[in-house]
Amino acid sequence: MASLTAEAIVCAVRAHGEHGAILRALTREAGLVAGYVRGGRSRRLRPILMPGNLVALDLRARTEEQLGGATVELLASRAPLLAEPLPAAAIEWATSLTAATLPEAQPYPALYVALAAVLDAIGVAPSARQWALALGRYELLLLAELGFGLDLGECVVTGTSDDLAYVSPKSGGAVSAAAAAGYESRLLRLPPFLRNDRPGGTAAEPTMTDVIDFLALTGHFLDRDGLDGRNRDLLTARERLLDRLKRAVA
Repeated sequence: MASLTAEAIVCAVRAHGEHGAILRALTREAGLVAGYVRGGRSRRLRPILMPGNLVALDLRARTEEQLGGATVELLASRAPLLAEPLPAAAIEWATSLTAATLPEAQPYPALYVALAAVLDAIGVAPSARQWALALGRYELLLLAELGFGLDLGECVVTGTSDDLAYVSPKSGGAVSAAAAAGYESRLLRLPPFLRNDRPGGTAAEPTMTDVIDFLALTGHFLDRDGLDGRNRDLLTARERLLDRLKRAVA
């Protein structure tokens, strides 16, 4: 019998049958896993099976290919945050993105740690800017882990690492201000703090406008590469999140 006992972040829950639910959750050891939770739609289990919650997961199946049965115990609840529109939209997007893009049963320990950090930040950060920045970094890491990492170290046109100001929406490579002259409207803005993330860079405190541009950058490549233009409902959830963040800036 295949089995797994681990802490897990609830990413998606779908009703199955009259009373049950299929859970998809991210673990550090085994990556994204799925299991059938008997009574998952009950009054007792619904508050546990909420996106973003941390649970103790016990998953058992007869074979590796079979959907196993899962039991869960709550370790940390994000339920209070789901009552607030902006945090709720962020949690919905981060967990849904994870469930939609990661292949099952492949470990991504860095993503597990990063997603947990994003969820923690949403709960404790003094402003949306801090957790929105963490969310953008999670998206950037997810792209890299899936093989779609961006090359922000040097200009794809000139090879220089100086004065990087844009990103090509086609190649995912940085473009210097000089090389972008006349084509700025066709490129994505590279926020200053990302230019300085490379070794030897000077730390720059991002503004909320920088963070919005960062999320526009990652969003373009998530749509094109991570989601391959699919799952429009999921992208609509992200658009709602960005709209709420922009209103917070205003």
